[in-house]
Amino acid sequence: MEQLDCRGQQCPQPVVQTRKLMLAQPASPLKVLVDDTAARDNVARLAKTLGYAVNINEAGTTFALDLAPGQASAQAVSAAAKSGPTIVFIGADQMGHGDAQLGQVLMKNFIFTLIDSDRTPDAIYCVNSAVKLTIRGSEVTEPLAELADRGVDIASCGLCLEFFGVKEALAVGRVSNMLELINALQGAGNIIRL
Repeated sequence: MEQLDCRGQQCPQPVVQTRKLMLAQPASPLKVLVDDTAARDNVARLAKTLGYAVNINEAGTTFALDLAPGQASAQAVSAAAKSGPTIVFIGADQMGHGDAQLGQVLMKNFIFTLIDSDRTPDAIYCVNSAVKLTIRGSEVTEPLAELADRGVDIASCGLCLEFFGVKEALAVGRVSNMLELINALQGAGNIIRL
């Protein structure tokens, strides 16, 4: 049985690492070690979604999740895809409303996690302060560049880049405009709005 030690890792890493191993070795049982209840619950939920039986043992601050493969659950079967591309529309350099610092951490985690998802979007459109994610010095230019290398079209609003005075600092993707954005959103099969 393969053992994956995710103790001390922050969300979403325990789930991402577990998923990678489960997909790489789908017929193999797996033991995952985590040290917080959120990671325990998230890994267990992922495993159940993918059709694994889950047995959890607690020893002090460590949770050992024994995952045994079974038949894939109905949830693991993807629904019929909508026609048209999947577009991620990002309207700010932070995710959610509330604390700006937390929102920036969440956005960073989202973009890094997007690399490890089953399907990458066809395009990412950045408007307003989200264009700051695509410029030199951003903490997410590396994962965005990796997504671009995989064929994801990354486009930043030209007016927004000019407004913030960062057009010359664009490091990932290309400059876009409102008409292109409208056409892309109207033709999308799926829009993920952040």
